[in-house]
Amino acid sequence: MPHSLPTPFSRWRTPVLGLLIALIVIGPFLIIRGATTQAEEATTAVVHTREVQTLIHWVSADARSLEGAAIARTRGIDTPLLRQRIEDARERVLPHLDQVLALTRDNPEQQARLGALRNALEMRLGRIDEVIEAAEGATYEQIDEMIVLYPIQRLVQDIVAAEEALLQDRQAYARSSNRRADIASWTAMIVQLLLLLGASYFALRQQSGRLSAERQATQASSRALAVLDTVREPIVLIDQQQCVVMHNAAFAELYGVDEDVRGRPLGELGSGAWDNQETLRRLHDVLARGRELWDYRLAQPTADGAERTMLLNARRMPLPDREDPVALITASDVTAQSISERQIRELNQQLEGKVEQVSDVNRELEAFSYSVSHDLRAPLRHIAGFADKLGRHLGDEVDEKTTHYLGVIGSSAKRMSALIDDLLVYSRLGRNAMRLQSVDLQSMVNDVRAMLDSNAHSENAAHRIEWSVAPLPIVVGDENMLRQVWLNLLGNAVKYSTGSEPARIEVDCKRLDEGGYQFCVADNGAGFDMQYAGKLFGVFQRLHSATEFPGTGVGLASVRRVLGRHGGRIWAEAEPGNGATFHFTLPASGQDAGASNTSGTH
Repeated sequence: MPHSLPTPFSRWRTPVLGLLIALIVIGPFLIIRGATTQAEEATTAVVHTREVQTLIHWVSADARSLEGAAIARTRGIDTPLLRQRIEDARERVLPHLDQVLALTRDNPEQQARLGALRNALEMRLGRIDEVIEAAEGATYEQIDEMIVLYPIQRLVQDIVAAEEALLQDRQAYARSSNRRADIASWTAMIVQLLLLLGASYFALRQQSGRLSAERQATQASSRALAVLDTVREPIVLIDQQQCVVMHNAAFAELYGVDEDVRGRPLGELGSGAWDNQETLRRLHDVLARGRELWDYRLAQPTADGAERTMLLNARRMPLPDREDPVALITASDVTAQSISERQIRELNQQLEGKVEQVSDVNRELEAFSYSVSHDLRAPLRHIAGFADKLGRHLGDEVDEKTTHYLGVIGSSAKRMSALIDDLLVYSRLGRNAMRLQSVDLQSMVNDVRAMLDSNAHSENAAHRIEWSVAPLPIVVGDENMLRQVWLNLLGNAVKYSTGSEPARIEVDCKRLDEGGYQFCVADNGAGFDMQYAGKLFGVFQRLHSATEFPGTGVGLASVRRVLGRHGGRIWAEAEPGNGATFHFTLPASGQDAGASNTSGTH
């Protein structure tokens, strides 16, 4: 059974499933990772803003703490806790401001505000140091300058306000990122579910296709086995060790195989039917060299005890379930054919002997006919000549009876001469070699028609002929022989239509399916009875008396011989008193012409 070709889907099924699995695993991970990254970035930005705000407040608080400590010193308060407070605030204020500068490096506007704040803060810290050093001796002017001269609260508020605006934007972005992360999570879950459904669909489809393919393969194998067992020609498959792989029922029936013989050597089967070294060697060549065994005849004993002539054919072939090739062997019983061929050969030998005998007889008949025709001419000339001389010798004294006798002798001699001439023509038509050439039948019929019109007018001026000649083709044949055909057929039409005034003679032609032509010559003359049509084309066979219509009875036999040598045939249809129609055929190219150089007498 032929194997089904893989579909494009089955060819790409495994890569598609791999891609779906990769999408199920990697796709949702990438989606969630992207959304989480955006959310983390948004959260980091919010934390960053909160950190900047905190540091700015610490800077502002440290500055106010230094101011309060300086004012406390002017009031005479000097404790270790106050000193520690001043020292801690001084150590923190500028580093915190530097951290803020570092955190807002990507914000030029904040950098400008922070720069101004740092300058103001440094100048203010200088004034605070002066107040702290002066302690109780600080003047009110120094204290006012410390508090009023370099204000930092407005700058801090501007910075905090700017960071608050950034915080609002970043919080909105964080919320949006979180929403996108949630949407991405749900989308990833839906996509993952869809991909899982798709992968499940493809897997189920693949499994269904595999089950369907297995079912179809099983059905195909069953059909193949059923067909194999239905075939009445013995079939067996053998492997490279010439062991049986499988066989059909006809093989088991013919060679008497009852049990399962798979795996057994072929030479052990059938009571020695396959135990032939030459046959086994040829089968080995088929398996080992890939040769083919065609129409190998072998006489084998079969299960019914008869020896049969088998025709073996074998060729190597692959099987889908085996790696090594096997040989398919078919055995055809040609016993009856062999007997028929032997009988045909014997019959052909007998026929060749009969043909040779017929050829010898024909040659003898031709020689006899030719010899008799020539040898009879001299006596006929003597009879006719002496009869004429006798009539002249008797002169006017001859009586009526003598004149009648002399007339019968002369007319009989002339008739015998005409018979001899026709016999010579008939003999020559069967003996002479044919000279094939293109013959224009239209011109030939016109020439014959003109000659017959002239002869008919000279013999009987009252005989009128109406001709109807269809267009005629050009054929390949012997021109002289074909002219003899038309002379005889058209001459008979003219002769036998005497008394039918006016005589109507029709010549027609039609093309045959095999390429040849069929002609017909019809007249409205005397006709004949169809029960005697079998004698019509025989030599010297006449259906009318010589006194009614003159003739020798050789013309139609000559026509049949000419047409037979050209590969054609002739037949007639007629009715007494209603004319006759002669039909004959000719091949278009003369391919059958000359098939026989002689023709037997009919």
